[in-house]
Amino acid sequence: MKDLLGDEYKDYEKSLEGPMIKALRLNPLKGGEAQLLDLCKGTFGDAFEPVPWEPNGYYYPVDDTLRPGISPLHEAGAYYIQEPSAMKPVTCLDVKPGLKVLDLCAAPGGKSSQIAGYMQGRGLLVCNEPVGKRASILSSNIERMGIKNALVLNETPERLRDRFAGFFDRILVDAPCSGEGMFRKNEEEALREWSLQNVAMCAARQGQILDDAAFMLKAGGLMVYSTCTFSHEEDEGCIEGFLKRHPDFDLITQEKLFPHKVKGEGHFMAVLGKGYKEDYICADADSGAVKSSPVKNKGRGKDKDKNKAGDLKLEAYDDFCRDMFGERLRDDEEHAGGLTFFGDNLYLLPDDAPDLFGLKVQRPGLQLGSLKGDVRKGFRFEPSHALALALKKDETKKSVNITSREAENYIQGMTLTSDSSLSGWVLVCVEGLSLGWGKLVNGVIKNHYPKGIRRNLSAKQI
Repeated sequence: MKDLLGDEYKDYEKSLEGPMIKALRLNPLKGGEAQLLDLCKGTFGDAFEPVPWEPNGYYYPVDDTLRPGISPLHEAGAYYIQEPSAMKPVTCLDVKPGLKVLDLCAAPGGKSSQIAGYMQGRGLLVCNEPVGKRASILSSNIERMGIKNALVLNETPERLRDRFAGFFDRILVDAPCSGEGMFRKNEEEALREWSLQNVAMCAARQGQILDDAAFMLKAGGLMVYSTCTFSHEEDEGCIEGFLKRHPDFDLITQEKLFPHKVKGEGHFMAVLGKGYKEDYICADADSGAVKSSPVKNKGRGKDKDKNKAGDLKLEAYDDFCRDMFGERLRDDEEHAGGLTFFGDNLYLLPDDAPDLFGLKVQRPGLQLGSLKGDVRKGFRFEPSHALALALKKDETKKSVNITSREAENYIQGMTLTSDSSLSGWVLVCVEGLSLGWGKLVNGVIKNHYPKGIRRNLSAKQI
């Protein structure tokens, strides 16, 4: 670091003694920036400052009394808590609605959810994580943030390379690294895992990941490589080697963020174009995986699954849609990838959804719900938690709004009361943001918040 920074080293060293910088990123899929920021200020106070390179990013004070990760707003997907420098790479990717985008090393999901915000539900977002447990965490965050157009895979880059040659318009490679930029944030862990041998191992692995990613990028596409380290071997050196191996790529720009120069931790990013011709603009810095093959069912009269059970299942889904939305949605869903059964679970695939046969799939799209029953007794549709979080209050005919205190009880699994005249399935919302499902009968809301994620937000947690 002394060789790298020269006279700036003392400033860098001093910055590591300062407090960790904290920030969150508002989720534009759940509401407008002003609405969500007002909710955050009303809950946590007014001391929010904009992150200069991410329009939806805001710093919040380092204060033990502020716990935005333990709030109904967090569970509703109103924001994602993310280190501010880590927000920068996605702003360099030039993401637009309708594109095919790959986040190759995506867990835990911060950058994937940031990409999804720029895509606004249009196009295809493939989020991949090779490590099974991390892929499960990624899938949970994709669900919490209400993302409709994402697939979550649990594959190696090598396996994806063979399936997606020249497929993606944009690729983010946020590569596993030696973590030198995290010494202030995760001091003990980062220092314990650091070694010269680990730097060399990371650099070799990063080069291979970049080579695989390059094979999947379309001509005219854009790729961003990022790390949270300062190592030349893993940063500039890795890019130099890549460009020698891939003369069809150009280095558009690269940048390194230091904690003594920006309000954030350390990060590196390089923007690589494969014959990219558009004007480039980048913000200034001052587990349970399964193998399956989808069966698509697109639109009225076009269902590929012609058996009686499949037809009855779709009719049960239609009945739910008419009750909840006032209309049958299957024809409207034809613009996307179509309806797909994975066992008794019904999914809506994103635009341009690829063939998933033989791949380890954590989430093949937006899970709409599951079908219970059989052909003889009939089927009933039970909506998924993912569908609840992907909806907005004004998209349904049947919703109830609850207070933050009631939301804490709801997240803990308690039954609620309501003076609503509605009955049956209702979308439970907090501060106007969808939170989950309930079944309302005679003024009592039966709790359908998933048991696996119920928790006591009032208890002391970190």
